[in-house]
Amino acid sequence: MADPRQRAWIEVNPSAIESNARTLIGLIGENCLLMAVVKADGYGHGAETVARAALKGGAHTLGVATLLEGIELRQKGFVCPILILGNLIDLEELRECLYWDLMPTISSKREASLCQQLAKECDRKFKLQLKLDTGMTRLGCDLLEAENLITELKEFKDIVLVGIYSHLALADGGFEGLSATVTQKQQKRFEKVLKTCLPNRENYCFHLANSAGTLRDSNLHYDMVRVGLALYGCSPFTHLTREFSLEPALAVKARVTFLREVPAGVGVSYGHSFVTKRPTRLAVIGIGYADGVSRALSGKISVLYMNNFLPQVGSITMDQMVIDVTDQVDIGLGSVVTLLGADKNKSISPKSWSDLAGTIPWEILCSFKNRLPRVLV
Repeated sequence: MADPRQRAWIEVNPSAIESNARTLIGLIGENCLLMAVVKADGYGHGAETVARAALKGGAHTLGVATLLEGIELRQKGFVCPILILGNLIDLEELRECLYWDLMPTISSKREASLCQQLAKECDRKFKLQLKLDTGMTRLGCDLLEAENLITELKEFKDIVLVGIYSHLALADGGFEGLSATVTQKQQKRFEKVLKTCLPNRENYCFHLANSAGTLRDSNLHYDMVRVGLALYGCSPFTHLTREFSLEPALAVKARVTFLREVPAGVGVSYGHSFVTKRPTRLAVIGIGYADGVSRALSGKISVLYMNNFLPQVGSITMDQMVIDVTDQVDIGLGSVVTLLGADKNKSISPKSWSDLAGTIPWEILCSFKNRLPRVLV
């Protein structure tokens, strides 16, 4: 077998995820459960690795986006509650969901009726959760229909409504202005449904907060919080990451595969967007946009080597990129550079990339492809 660190790879630290789970549980308190959101292959960290570490750290439930993600976890031996956050609309999908003891999210009576039909046919109780649209305008039951739908769900004999939840749209937008206003409105709408339709609240698990909601206000915690980004050591609020002692769990590294020296006036990579202004020593590293490093970052990022930042130059290509190592005389073939993560007392965060690319840290983490081996450290 080839060394997985031959070209480029991702290092994942399960201990960091476990520690972050414990930190979050300390924040939410013993009366609130932690759902570890492990969709999108655990935000690029590896769903199985993250799930095991999070449960070891005290998480109660796992959250996934798709049926297949849930089945794969069951096949790996996970027996904890697993909620599918996406919408299942097909009878056979829901049949698989029931078979593997996964909880679907429903947003309308149509899915609820299918679940009741399947449960009756199989002579099994079908656990599910209802999503309310309080302002995300994505999945979820319209609030005007919520009371009738909840009443109808209670009348179905073979399904068990175990949870009711909604999703915050602007919780990561700061603590004032529009973000605060919309978050407060969503919470009030959520509360109204709970008080009107579900006076006996102890029979259900209510949850509203994502990572941002969890960190910003304990009043958003309810019975459970759904944490993704923070579990991986990244805070939606940059200034809160250290305050809560969140530890990044992922590093991206690559090896130098070629070195060359060129004079001033030489164009580098596709399009010659970078032209050397001095005699320059260039290093090629074996990672590119096919691995998840966006081409939009071309000429904007640096890598770390021996605690020094070295600029990436020219266009990032499918499998490779070029860095300027003129001032780093000790770098050679096979040397390992850090694209994301820490090198001694310096580090590069997913947020630094997302700011440069005009996107969000979530997308950066989820972009790394399976071509990059995951190495546990």
